[in-house]
Amino acid sequence: MVRPHRTAETLAAIVLCGAAVAACGGSSKPSYCSAVSNLESSIKALPSTNVVATGLNGLKSAVAKVQSDAQTAINAAKSDFPTETTAVKNSIDGLSTTVKQAASSPTPATIAQIPGEVSAVVSAVNSFQSATKSKCS
Repeated sequence: MVRPHRTAETLAAIVLCGAAVAACGGSSKPSYCSAVSNLESSIKALPSTNVVATGLNGLKSAVAKVQSDAQTAINAAKSDFPTETTAVKNSIDGLSTTVKQAASSPTPATIAQIPGEVSAVVSAVNSFQSATKSKCS
């Protein structure tokens, strides 16, 4: 004979265990993985910025998006990847400063720095992405 009280207890335990598993989320990936993915997307959008059509202000907007996504990723992952996040921050800060200078007072020397700065950002983000890959794949 099955006791109704015992069956209810068993059912409640099963429901609670299921809820506990669901609360943990279906993914074992750290929270910074999506932030790193967003950063990668905004970096990939940089080359498609049509500076001829949008001017340096268009590039400035694209760099601001990269900077915002980078800050989110840095805040999420800096305790696990301090070296990589520092490199990303420094490279993006350099690019942002150069682009702002070029937008407000364009000179050939300032504009000539931009490709190297973009390359430094891409390199830093690639290193950061490589470092997080084992936990985010």
